[in-house]
Amino acid sequence: MKSGIVVLALILGIADSGIPATKTPFANEQLRYSINWPSGLSLGEGQLSATRSKPDAESPDRLALELNIEAAIPGFQVLDHYRSSTSADFCSVEFSKNITHGKKKSEEKTVFDNEKQVATRTTAGGGKSDLKTPSCGKDALAFLYFVRNELSQGRLPASQPVFFGSAYQIRLEYTGTQSIRLADTPVEADRLTAALKGPSADVNFEIFFLKDKARTPALVRVPFKMGTFYMELVREP
Repeated sequence: MKSGIVVLALILGIADSGIPATKTPFANEQLRYSINWPSGLSLGEGQLSATRSKPDAESPDRLALELNIEAAIPGFQVLDHYRSSTSADFCSVEFSKNITHGKKKSEEKTVFDNEKQVATRTTAGGGKSDLKTPSCGKDALAFLYFVRNELSQGRLPASQPVFFGSAYQIRLEYTGTQSIRLADTPVEADRLTAALKGPSADVNFEIFFLKDKARTPALVRVPFKMGTFYMELVREP
């Protein structure tokens, strides 16, 4: 299983999409997810968090976003840590990846200069490269929260690049409201399909967002040859 693509799929328009608008986007939060085999058996867990901060009195607000994943296939452990710092309008400032997949480990950081429309990617091994970005470049976590904010206003983002090391083009389509089950309880959610293309991905997947004010990501389904893997929101009692 290409766990990085599952993460990218999680992390991961039209002005009038037909999605009902709400008044308040997400606030500071801690979300927990179960990562499951196609059979429903658990592979592990993911934790997604967002924190608003203000570096100093004269600085604009920042968002600190994190995704941690701990999963295991027999003989193969996955420990992923992703961190994003963004402006209040979801323009990336910095994105870092610290990954352990079995015996393979990697670490990298991407720093965004949105005025120059360039992102500089450096790896722990000394590699360095520049990527061209839009005037508001977004890493995968920044894009996820940007989508949630847009949905809360009844909008769907246009096709655009998302940065996850390399640049990936993502296109979303709103397909209506659907009933899904969380912990065997039926809930109503907005279903989006996503087409993702890039250097190591060409995949279509589904994301379901709850119809709450925060547009909480509830379920992600990603198809592979082995079957459809999914991440499901764990509701705290």
